[in-house]
Parts: sequence; C-alpha cells; structure tokens
Amino acid sequence: MTVELFVPCFVDQIYPETAFNTVKILEKAGCKVKYNGQQTCCGQPAFNAGFWDEAKAVGNKFLDDFSENNYIVAPSASCTGMVKNYYNDLFTNTAVHNKCRNIQSNIYELSDFLVNVLKKDYFGAELEGRAVYHDSCSGLRECKIKEEPRQLLSKVHGLDLVEMKDTDTCCGFGGTFAVKFNAISSAMAQQKVDHALAMDAEYIISTDASCLLHLKGYIDKNNIPLKTLHIADVLAMGWGNV
Repeated sequence: MTVELFVPCFVDQIYPETAFNTVKILEKAGCKVKYNGQQTCCGQPAFNAGFWDEAKAVGNKFLDDFSENNYIVAPSASCTGMVKNYYNDLFTNTAVHNKCRNIQSNIYELSDFLVNVLKKDYFGAELEGRAVYHDSCSGLRECKIKEEPRQLLSKVHGLDLVEMKDTDTCCGFGGTFAVKFNAISSAMAQQKVDHALAMDAEYIISTDASCLLHLKGYIDKNNIPLKTLHIADVLAMGWGNV
C-alpha cells in the first residue's frame, strides 16, 4: 500500500523527529511511504485567524501536492481535522470540489489510520514509566479519535497508561488563542499539568505537537518533572521485541 505523508508545520519546524518516526512506523506496518518535498501548510493558521482568501490559496496548493488515489497520513489530528472538515467552507461548489472531496475521504491522522485502516496496534515499542493521554480538541471532536491512541499505547511494553481528570478538556493552546488570551491559556495549561501530576505521571502523550509544545512551555517555565511525547515517538521507541 502506498501512503502519502503530510508533515504539518509544527512537526516540520520544531519536531522533525516525529515525522521520521511516522515514516518508520508506517514502513514497519507494511506501507510504502511517499513524501512530496514541495508540500507546505494546510492553511489552518490563516483560516482560524479569519484570512479565508489566504487560507484558500494555501489549501489549493495542498490539494495540488497530494493525490486523490492514495491514503494521506499525518501525525496531527489538528491538520487532518482542518482538511476533513473546514475545506468544505473553502472549496464547496468550486472547480476543485470533487478533488477536494476525494482527498478529504483519504486523509487520516496516524493512530486512526493504524488502528482502523491497517488494523495494526502492536509495534514492539518500549517505554518504562507512567503516562497520561491528552485528548486534543481536534482529535476528539473533529477526527472522532478517542480509543485508537489508547489502544496503541496499551500495547507499549513497560508503559503504565492511566486516565487523568478532564482528559478531554482543552490544554489552552488553540493557535492564536494562546497569544490573544495568554493568561487564560496559561491557566488552562496549568490545570492540565496539575491533573497529570495528580496521577503521578511522568509523561503526557498526545496526537498533536501543538498541544505538546504549549504544555512543554508551561512545564519548562515552572521546572516541573514531566515530559511531553508525541504518540509517533512513543510507538517508535524500543522495538526490541519485534
């Protein structure tokens, strides 16, 4: 199976190792990974800020950069949710209407693709310690992902996965929300971190690098003994058992 990889801006610029690990996981699952080096952004930052014309221009490039015939996989529920849901606002009844619909039906967040398309949830990963999983708003509400990441993490050797309070509550990032409403955003990050610490967690794991970046900022600023990890990085750890 040929899979086209979409690497979101946050991953490309700040967490490139997550992209490499996504490739490793997909290849281990039996996929041939295709990467178009000309790809850029899905248009979400401009769209959320109200610049729909600019978002449409970026979205048009996205539609040109990817195929209608292959699955498209991204290590980000946020960007996947943008394409799946909000491209309707940009491209319905336009010249690229049909192409957009085909790509929307083919794009998947990584954990969703592994569990529901490939039917694979074990990769021989190893991570010693206790972790909580943070449901990103986009993953839970836009991509309808909840059990898939938990199913994958439950198969990681040595990992004690526990549920924290209000796991489905926003971490406070929200893109430009974190800039416009800094105090509220920071308080929401504090609440999320406090819930993780209440479970004696050593790690916060999520599908979205943007959430993890926001939480890591609060954690580092306050010297809290807690680490953030993307699920792709967790699934690529160890591999001594397969």
